[in-house]
Amino acid sequence: MRLPIHRKWAAIASLASLTLLASGCSSSTPPSDGDGSGVTLTVATFNNFGYTDELLKEYTDANPNVSIKHQQAATAPDARTNLTTRLAAGGEGLADIEAIEIDWMPELSQLPNAFMDLSSADVEGRWLPWKEAQGRTTDGTLIGYGTDIGPQAVCYREDLVKAAGLPSDPAAFAEFLGGEKATWDDYFEAGHEFVAKSDTAWFDSANATFHSMVGQVEAAYEDPASGEPTKLADNKTVKDMFTQVLKESTDLSAGLTQWESDWDSAFQNNGFATMLCPAWMTGPIEERAGGVEGWNIADVYPGGGGNWGGSFLTVPASGKNTEEARKLAAWLTAPEQQVKAFETAGAFPSQIEAQSSQVLLDSTNDFFNEAPTGKIFSSRAVALNDAAPVFRGANYFTIHSAVQDGITRVDVDKSQDAEASWKGVLTEFSELGF
Repeated sequence: MRLPIHRKWAAIASLASLTLLASGCSSSTPPSDGDGSGVTLTVATFNNFGYTDELLKEYTDANPNVSIKHQQAATAPDARTNLTTRLAAGGEGLADIEAIEIDWMPELSQLPNAFMDLSSADVEGRWLPWKEAQGRTTDGTLIGYGTDIGPQAVCYREDLVKAAGLPSDPAAFAEFLGGEKATWDDYFEAGHEFVAKSDTAWFDSANATFHSMVGQVEAAYEDPASGEPTKLADNKTVKDMFTQVLKESTDLSAGLTQWESDWDSAFQNNGFATMLCPAWMTGPIEERAGGVEGWNIADVYPGGGGNWGGSFLTVPASGKNTEEARKLAAWLTAPEQQVKAFETAGAFPSQIEAQSSQVLLDSTNDFFNEAPTGKIFSSRAVALNDAAPVFRGANYFTIHSAVQDGITRVDVDKSQDAEASWKGVLTEFSELGF
């Protein structure tokens, strides 16, 4: 049977410390008229949503009764721990607006009463249909306003590929990876050609590669009809991907865990040549690889199209200013603001109007050798349309985490071989009590 969501979250709450997220600078100071009419709204995000002080000031300038405090967690796991801990405690201490990563949404949608119904005439028809559907609970309640989606391309070190004597400009490199019909086998084969001529690893992380592969599976871990987990021991698709990634990682992986310090340092040390790259990843790459020349982006992706990540803004029901929070969330996810977020942080819009913006289509990225990021990720967004509506049930995150832990034991920790680690994954799956 399905492990109740509240049991999982209670366990998290008992283990996690109740630490506040580090706060960013407020975009404005509270109203000083002393009449008590001012409202301070807190917005909790992670990584980089593109919500700069300048952007938030646009809102407070137009709404002088409102001030905004932006709480930005360093990583998504930090934000998730804070969110689940506080939800388990009844919502006390949550921000007025909480950002939610797509992989968490199936769990959160089991708790519709914890969030406000955000349905409103001013947002009807704003999002891609599949994106809007992801922000709804099973009974159709809209609890999340879509921010970005994660169409994937391949970010790569053009200079390192060129030094290895391989096709290196974006168009040629895309063909080297297989072009429009690129497969995962093509990507790995290209990697073997590269490492035979270079001392640099082909990709950064086996887990990131596996995550991207699973992201193309229509129903990786659960039955869409019932929502129940499928038996992992009989899941040939996942097992084959697990085995293939770890086999290839022996020669091709840098053996890193994304978002950890070793991964950060690798950007400055020629640690790897390619990354599977959702649009939003361009910001973190530039942050870590500052001063390193040679990064570029190829309009190609193994398996056709893929979506990694994409988030939502929710309004916890425990907040004191829920209607004002809803208005701010609606403004932050409006097409105009999402185009600005793309220019700032590479967060590709999920809004239909924003995707046709000429400003977006004409966008380039100086750091990535003037790559036409607007056109590249618009192309990748078209390619992912068939791959985007994958099924993620209430237990997706828990099961996926167990499988990824197994990959870490082999690729990063080097503590087990693939066969032994898969047995450990199956043991952990059985202990989940499905």
